[in-house]
Formats: sequence, C-alpha cells, structure tokens
Amino acid sequence: MTSENIIVGVSNLPNQRFKIVSEQGGTFTLMVCGESGLGKTTFINTLFQTTLKHADPHQRRNQPIKRTVEIDVLRAILEEKNFSLRVNVIDTPGFGDNVNNNKSWQTIVDFIDEQHDSYMRQEQQPHRDVKFDLRVHAVLYFIRPTGHGLKPLDIETMKRISTRANLIPVIAKSDTLTAKELQEFKLRIRQVVEAQDIRIFTPPLDESESPDPAVMEHARQLIESMPFAVVGSETKFDNGQGTLVPARKYPWGIVEVENDNHCDFRKLRSLLLRTNLLDLILSTEELHYEAYRKLRLEGSGATDDQSVPVRAPARKLSHNPQFKEEENALKKYFTDQVKAEEQRFRQWEQNIVNERIRLNGDLEDVQTKVKKLEEQVRSLQLKRH
Repeated sequence: MTSENIIVGVSNLPNQRFKIVSEQGGTFTLMVCGESGLGKTTFINTLFQTTLKHADPHQRRNQPIKRTVEIDVLRAILEEKNFSLRVNVIDTPGFGDNVNNNKSWQTIVDFIDEQHDSYMRQEQQPHRDVKFDLRVHAVLYFIRPTGHGLKPLDIETMKRISTRANLIPVIAKSDTLTAKELQEFKLRIRQVVEAQDIRIFTPPLDESESPDPAVMEHARQLIESMPFAVVGSETKFDNGQGTLVPARKYPWGIVEVENDNHCDFRKLRSLLLRTNLLDLILSTEELHYEAYRKLRLEGSGATDDQSVPVRAPARKLSHNPQFKEEENALKKYFTDQVKAEEQRFRQWEQNIVNERIRLNGDLEDVQTKVKKLEEQVRSLQLKRH
C-alpha cells in the first residue's frame, strides 16, 4: 500500500492550526528609528490608516535638547476577518538631534537586547502561562534623502541593529528627489550596505518544488526595491478621477502614497503586514532571539565593538515612564506567585504543626496507659506477696 492510498485525516491539521492561531491572535512589534523631521510619525499613522500618534512639531522644538534618546511605546489592536493582531510601535524620539551623536544608538540596542533578556528570564520561571513579549520583529531605519549617501551615524547604527533585529532601510520623504536621483541614491546605499556587511531583512524566495510564480515575482520586486522609498500623508486629495487618496499636494500636482509609480509605500506595507509578517516574527524567534539566548547561556564575555550582544544588558531603561506599566505588571505577577508559594508553604508548615500536636497527644495517651498498666502490675505483685 502506497502512502497516497492512506487517508487518516492528517490533511485536516492545517485547519486545526488555523483555528488555534485565529483564536489566540498574534503580536507584532515594529520599531521606527531615524533622525527627527523625517516623517516617522506620519508614516506610522499612514501605515495603519489611523492616528496612533499625534505629531506636534512645536513641542520638541520648544523643549531643551535632551542628551539621550527616548523610547516611546504605542499600542493598538488590529482586527480583520476575526483575527486580532496586537501591534506595538516603538518610536525613538531624539535620535540624531544633538551636535555630538556619539553612541546615540546605545539606547536603541539596549532596548532590543533588554526585550530578549526579559523574555528569556520569563521562560525560566516556574509559571510561564503569562508572558510579556516586546521583542522587536522589525526595525524601520529612516534615511534622510540627501542623495549623497549614508552618514557615519547611519552606518554605525544600522550595523549594530542588524545583528539584533530585522533591519529594513527606508528612504524618507522620497518625493524630494527626482526619479534619477532616487535610483542613484538607492544604488549608493546598496553599495555601502554590502561593503559594510550590514545585514538587512530579505524576503525569502519560495524554493519548493512547485513555486508560485506570482509569489516569487512579488518577492523579487520587494528585494529590488530596497531600500524602500516612501512618502507619508494623513491628508487625502482628489487624484483627478474623482477619488480621494492619501497624497502630498504640490503646485505641479500630487504625489500619491499608494501609487507604485510614485513611491514604494505599498510594497513596504505588503512586506510588513501582508506577505512577510510571519517571516518577520519567525526570524526574530528562530534567528535573533535564539542567537541572543545561546550567547547568554554560554556565558560569553563582552567584546570591544559590541556588535554582537554577548552579555546581559544593563537595566538602563527601567526609569523610563513608558515601561512602568510592563514593570508594574511583571512585579505584580511575580509577587502574586511568591505570595501563593508562601501561603502554600505556611499551610504545609501549619499542617506539620497540627500533625505534631496530634502525635504528641497520642504519645501522652499511650504513656498514660502504660503508667496505668505498670501500676496495675505492681498492685498484682503486692497482692501475690
């Protein structure tokens, strides 16, 4: 009997898996990184088609320059066809704002390392039913559209991020460059990325025996489009055909956000939320987290360039108010676990005390009976004499 003739119901397994995943939902954490003024907030709101974060350009302008990069966590739940996706967006205000930006990437890489370390410590606990997972699945690094090339700050930051998370370079405000300038700029960035050995996320090509030509062609288009040239806009304009579309308006016309002839926004959105969402999540779990976990458990020493995370990150971000919710929730969860164990131990101790009291009482009763029997024996002996 050949395997083709055997029917045992294994083919229903994907349906069962789909039902489980649909009920549990998913979690996706996206980090946006780059200098101020590159439209990161506008891009986030355009990507999710809602206002996740309000842009206030005057607020930061009126504030004193801060010496460190901030970490801002935004949360949302996307629901589509009965599937819920919990989205965490990590913004990094203050990156590259100072005159001296030496090691301004440190807060960012510390945050990524800290999330791996936090998840690993939770896995080592006796009770693992509840886990707080903020591991970064993708980092969008916004590049200023200078047309010249990458700055040393961009190169150093991208090198360090690429060893820890899925790095996706993005050319911000690409409508400020002509088509020719944009292609030349992309070529320069690719050359620098290759020369500096910066690992960027690449959509996997389908290498199965019967690959889908449409899927492979889409993956090739995504790879060829890197770095993605994007334009963001929360305002809609008439595209000349009576349809309102997200776009940026100029005296000579409009730049449509979702027009592939104008920018790569649709391709980047497809990579993040449609065709490669699972690839980003799995590569984070199987590649970056496992590499971090292996190095931590092996107890490797620190290196000078620190391009690879080889030691436990210093707890430098615990004072950030954005993490108070996670910190308090973790503290409460583990405190409750400790209290439950202490209560169980006290009950066990009380049971031992009660059992000891009972045994002591039984022993006293036995000793009393023995004394009575001894007295009876002595009385009988006296009567015999």
